[in-house]
Amino acid sequence: MPTPTDANIPIKPIKVLIIDDSALIRKMLSKIIDAQPDMRVVGTAGDPIAAREMIRNLEPDVLTLDVEMPKMDGLDFLERLMRLRPIPVIMVSTLTQRGSEVALHALELGAVDFVSKPQLDIVTGLQDYALEITGKIRAASTARIRKRPAAAIGPKQKIEALLPKLANHMALTEKLIVIGASTGGTEAIKDVLMQMPPDCPAILITQHMPEGFTKLFAARLDSLCRIRVKEAEHGERAVPGHAYIAPGGRHLSVRKSAANYVVTLSDDPPVHHHRPSVEVLFRSAAQHVGANAIGIMLTGMGKDGATAMLDMKHAGARNIAQDEATCVVFGMPKEAIAAGGVHEELPLGAIAGRVLALLNAGMAAARRRSNAVS
Repeated sequence: MPTPTDANIPIKPIKVLIIDDSALIRKMLSKIIDAQPDMRVVGTAGDPIAAREMIRNLEPDVLTLDVEMPKMDGLDFLERLMRLRPIPVIMVSTLTQRGSEVALHALELGAVDFVSKPQLDIVTGLQDYALEITGKIRAASTARIRKRPAAAIGPKQKIEALLPKLANHMALTEKLIVIGASTGGTEAIKDVLMQMPPDCPAILITQHMPEGFTKLFAARLDSLCRIRVKEAEHGERAVPGHAYIAPGGRHLSVRKSAANYVVTLSDDPPVHHHRPSVEVLFRSAAQHVGANAIGIMLTGMGKDGATAMLDMKHAGARNIAQDEATCVVFGMPKEAIAAGGVHEELPLGAIAGRVLALLNAGMAAARRRSNAVS
């Protein structure tokens, strides 16, 4: 008998439920989603109260959830949903300071990702918006949704007893850490940075995030971490004890100037459909940092950064990927591993400790070489 092939096996569409108090937004999102061959809108609701019964009856794979709605706040609904019936959720937020703050808090509560609310008067740019939101729906449909455990370590508390110490608390000015992340990355980045000591090497981070959110994201991390965290500025020096977040809509890279690493921002075209792109950051680390770099690939959909991580490896960098079990979406780490650019896969909670152990080992080796010469 003939064996079924992938070509004739029907694809089960991703079932999406839209929750938004604006009928126009519901209509626009429905049109975008229903135009995709691999997804369909199974229902729309004007508020979370109406959505509750639809969730039970329709069993959607992914929800899009407005932040500010009548009858029940989006965050309250999200918190209850994640506690009682976890489902992948994409938050839809207005580009206001409050909307941005709420969207970031939603990620802490368990939302997979967020997008800005579409502009009702846009003509150009709608295609790009459609690509963004449908890509995030696909990623969300494969996401691992788990309850968020209570943080074991409070903001700015000391954790030296839990992690390797940097020998002699030396400021490692020659070393540089670069991090790439996408879907699920905001919480993963927080996990890594909260464990870094104040004398760690400079850290450059590209997280796929729209304009208007990265400054607030950096400020939130800065309030939690013992290192300083800020949105990157063009031309500034990357100094130890600081982390620099790529601004939404701009590529982040690094160059060498004398003995210093310098942050560079650009408006060059998107790479792998992203600006900022992990590929751009990692490629610059391969070219200008070489063996002094440590690369970290965290959770995210797609292959952004995989090729450049291999370039980093060839240049002598040490590279770590988050393992599948702790990723929200095991896309970017999987692609980096498949490309051959990763030295080791680790659970999210073990990455910071491994980085510090590598730095200590590097310093010990440098001291041995220095003693041998003298």
